[in-house]
This record gives sequence, C-alpha cells and structure tokens, in this order.
Amino acid sequence: MPEHKTTPPTTPLRVLKTYKLFIAGAFPRSESGRVYEVTDHRGNWLANAPRASRKDARDAVTAARKAFPGWSAATAYNRGQILYRVAEMLQGRHGQFTTEVADACGISARKAAAEVDAAIDRWIWHAGWTDKIAQTSGSSNPVAGPYLNLSLPEPTGVVAICAPAGSPLLGLVSVLAPVLAGGNTAVLIADPAAPLPALTLGEVLATSDLPPGAANILTGPLADLAPTLASHQDVNALDLTGSGDLAPDLQATAADTLKRIHLPDPAEEWTATPTLRRLRTFVEIKTVWHTIGS
Repeated sequence: MPEHKTTPPTTPLRVLKTYKLFIAGAFPRSESGRVYEVTDHRGNWLANAPRASRKDARDAVTAARKAFPGWSAATAYNRGQILYRVAEMLQGRHGQFTTEVADACGISARKAAAEVDAAIDRWIWHAGWTDKIAQTSGSSNPVAGPYLNLSLPEPTGVVAICAPAGSPLLGLVSVLAPVLAGGNTAVLIADPAAPLPALTLGEVLATSDLPPGAANILTGPLADLAPTLASHQDVNALDLTGSGDLAPDLQATAADTLKRIHLPDPAEEWTATPTLRRLRTFVEIKTVWHTIGS
C-alpha cells in the first residue's frame, strides 16, 4: 500500500494569547468572562486582554487590604530586597517587554529597548529608597518638656491607580513602584489601549517574592472600573494620573470617603529624572511622643 505523506502548512498557525487578570497573586479570568482585542499601532491583532468587571475591582481591593498589614509591617530593607528582585525579573524578560512596548507605541526596537532599560532603572531607584525615605521625610522635633518627639512616615494604605496612557511600561512603573516602596498595596488599572506590558508585569510580580495581593492589575475600560474604586470605602488613596476626562467626576465620587487624591499633572514627563514627590504623596507623617527617663 502506498505511503501517504502529509504536507506541512506553509504558514504556521498563529495562536494568540488570552491573558488573565492579576489579583491576590493569582491569575483569574474576568468574573464576566469577557475579553477584548489588543492591537498594535497599525491595528494588527496581538492578543486578548480580560475585560474586568466591577466585581473584579472589588475583589482586587479585598486582596490589597488583606495584604496590607504584612507588606506595611515588613522591614523597609526587606521591601527593598523584594522590589529589587522585581527589577531582576524585569531584566530577565527584557526582550518580551521590548516587543510589547514597540508594538504599543509604534517605535523602533532600539527606542523600545531604551524605554525598558529606563523602566528597570526606575524600579531599582525606588527599591533603593525603601529604607531611606524615613531619613528624608522624618524628623526629631524639639518640644518644651522631657519628651522625645519623633515624626515618621507610614504608608497611607490601599492605593487605586489609573495608569498613564501612552507610556505602557515606563509610566506604569513610575506610578506603581513608589506606591509599593512606601509600604502601600495597590490596585492598578492598566492603560486600556496598551495593556500587555502591565499584564506581563503581573507575571513578573507573581514570581518575585511580592506578597499575594500587594499589587493587583486590572484591564478594561476606565469608565467601567475607576468609579468602583473611587467610591470604595476600603480604598485609602486614588492616583488619577491616567484618568483623563474622568478625573473631575472621580474626584467628586472619592470625596465621600475622604481619600487622598493625586490629580493628573499635564506637565509630568516619565522620561524625566525621578524625584521623591510621588513616594511622599502616599505616606502619612505620624508623630509619636516618648517620655525621657522612664
């Protein structure tokens, strides 16, 4: 009997990845089961991203609150070690991040690689400040009496972040890293138009010793997710950097729960040299008194 030979297809079948959310250190599908197409700057279909629901947003806040006591109580040195490990893992996936940034922003591979390098450097910079912020923001205060009076920074709590549009990795790192470095936990809504670097960062965080729930990443339309986080009573602060035209409404919604609000700054440049401004935004100054000699 003659032997039949199969001819392999000339064009291999392309399997597009369907990403998942990053909540509580795990990768659940959206509660709604919905996804949306992610395209590059030319409109080519790259992957499917989960379209998070309001319940997903609430689950992320619950995970962040649960993680807060452990992450905020960790020594500043230990937090710095963990965040430095994140930078190491970022470096290990340099090629993937370069491709994702180039596709999202429509820039050359060389420019995208330089942006990835800058994001890694930015993460290391914040990791190095975890055990130094108390020295620059704290003080020993002179008082009239036999007391030792100290002012020390402590984390605000659960911070909800609208990641900036147009800078899917460097801008993302610039808003997330200072929140974590200050001992806060985070719920981040990625740039809906370019979510892949954020979703890949979730895969990095999951293998970097960061406690489950310390950082949570959601994808989907801001209008679906941001109002839920702005009105949530267990969110202590709101970074509206990437909220665009929704910022005034979100600020008004958040006013009912007395959140600390960081408003968008049109002059903010992600390529600029980092400062301590963002790190100081999400810490509170606590003053303690100790009787001398007792």
